[in-house]
Formats: sequence, C-alpha cells, structure tokens
Amino acid sequence: MFVELMPLLKDRTLLLTIARAGEKVKVNVIPAKANEGEDQALTTPLSYTASPEELDAELGKHLASYVDTHVALGSTLAEAKAEMDAAAKAARQKANPTQAPKTDPAIAKKAEATTSPSTTDATPSLFSAPPQSTEPSASSPGEERKTS
Repeated sequence: MFVELMPLLKDRTLLLTIARAGEKVKVNVIPAKANEGEDQALTTPLSYTASPEELDAELGKHLASYVDTHVALGSTLAEAKAEMDAAAKAARQKANPTQAPKTDPAIAKKAEATTSPSTTDATPSLFSAPPQSTEPSASSPGEERKTS
C-alpha cells in the first residue's frame, strides 16, 4: 500500500482516514495542496469502502491507479500552464515591439537595402515630367516643314 503512495508523498502530504462502516471499512486518501497556487483538482480525495478482505486484496491496485491518474493530471496541468505562459509572453512581445529581440545593425541595413526601391528605376508617375527625347521631333500635320 505505501509503495503505491510514494510518488504522491514525494510532492505533498497525504491524510489517511480509516473508519468502520457497519461490516465494511471505509478508507480515505486525501492529498494536501503542495502550494497555494495549485489547482484544486490535485486535492481530490480517494474514498474506498469494502470488506477487510477486499481491502487487503484490492486497495493496492486502486491506490496505484489513483496515484497514476493524479501524477498524470499534475503533469498535464503543468504543461498547459507552461503553454499558456509562453503564449502570453509571445502576445506581450508582439504587442510591445520595443521588447522584441534586437538584431545585428549590419544585417538590418543589408535587409533594408535589398527591400527598398532603387532610385535608378524609372517608374512612371502621374506627376513626373515626360522624358525628353534627344531626337528631333516630327512636326505636327498642321505645321510646315522648312527644307533647306
């Protein structure tokens, strides 16, 4: 019986109560909170009522199952808390970019140079002056041409 309880006793205190209920015996295993912020589910007691012979034969199996479930629940709660803490930290960093990890200035300059538009590109604009041609322009049909 106590071998099965050892994984729980590693992290917390257990209260065992044994009472007679008619011709049967009632056994309660009540785990205490390990710390103040702990989830209440980890303090759910085990209560088992049976004849003394049944308790001798089966209590160890029931305690082992209870301890395994308790340890798995504690592990699952710890993992969920760690994931929520990581998600909250990522959200805070996304909301406050000043706390974002700093990059190497040389790398940032190189990235900026490759993403910024080049000033030598001739991108037409509605407000830019039309390109001036070096070739003589053809006269319009209404104009006379002077020939020499």
